[in-house]
Amino acid sequence: MSTTLSPTPRTRVSRGKNRAVPDRERLHTFLGEALIAHLGVTVGSGEEAHPVVLPTAYGFDLDGPDAGGSLYLHGSVAAGWLVRALERDVCVTITELDGLVAARSGFHHSMNYRSAVVIGRARLVEDPEERERALALVVDQMIPGRWETLRPATRKELAATAVLALPLAEASMKARAEGPVDDPDDIEAGTWAGVIPIHRVAGAPVTAEDATGPVPEDVVRRAAGLNLRQGDVLSLSKGM
Repeated sequence: MSTTLSPTPRTRVSRGKNRAVPDRERLHTFLGEALIAHLGVTVGSGEEAHPVVLPTAYGFDLDGPDAGGSLYLHGSVAAGWLVRALERDVCVTITELDGLVAARSGFHHSMNYRSAVVIGRARLVEDPEERERALALVVDQMIPGRWETLRPATRKELAATAVLALPLAEASMKARAEGPVDDPDDIEAGTWAGVIPIHRVAGAPVTAEDATGPVPEDVVRRAAGLNLRQGDVLSLSKGM
């Protein structure tokens, strides 16, 4: 598998090429840091066909059976989009917003961000071992190590849950982590410009009213680790 991103015309970055991330390893790092994906799928048929974009949790396995590794999404077996997601290619985007860039003109206002796009044909995961591993990866994406502390999934729960796998081969990533880029005349005019950093802030875990015992160490550790600051993002994005 090539270490270079954008292997196909569908995912090759054509606008803002200077923000394209060419290294597949950076995509892998980003997938490990982000928390939510959006699945774009066409539902309906004929004149009734229309696009739907759905937010969803995700997990991934770089050693999965799909080309480039496997991106796992889950949903209800009763969901109307599920069948359509298997019939046509889908698009998954994953984005983290890191800052609002205030320039000296409306044209040059921007955002600092990291964003990945994955396109391909999803498959329904039917192998029991892969299904369980995929569901564990989705849970552990939220709180690493959490799956091992939980009771096993019941047959009823597994029967109600569908797991989709999307190859990571056809993907691209873009990132921006800088200040405003203004025209010289606008800079000379003296208008203020800069960045409003945006970062995730996780509060201390709140114990459920019917829960007993102390907050598990993995939950405490995850809450602390979710506090990603703009300075951390700039460091992670250096060289992009």
